[in-house]
Amino acid sequence: GLELSHCVGANSLGPAVPWRSGGPCKMKRVRTVFKPEQLERLEQEFLKQQYMVGTERVDLAATLHLTETQVKVWFQNRRIKWRKQSMEQKAAKLSQFGVIQPATADSTDTKDHEEDTVDVEL
Repeated sequence: GLELSHCVGANSLGPAVPWRSGGPCKMKRVRTVFKPEQLERLEQEFLKQQYMVGTERVDLAATLHLTETQVKVWFQNRRIKWRKQSMEQKAAKLSQFGVIQPATADSTDTKDHEEDTVDVEL
């Protein structure tokens, strides 16, 4: 599950670092390491649908021996990766035709900038 590591600074490297809630030490969440079989199944499900909610997410988590939160966060992160790859592919296509797309502060929000893009048939 979502395990926490030992207290930060609780060894010989220095004093314990207080947590914001006033606890005795700061706890750091251990990063989930997915098994190859879990990743393969998560990717298969992502290809079918980019959003996994409700009982589907609960069932998938149980099947993969993960928590519902782990599945939810994996899908959130995968959607971010997918959007970034889509934006990079779009930029690469535009650059092939000499069209320079202006950099935006929020690269995931393309709807506000649709009038700035040029449709090119390939």
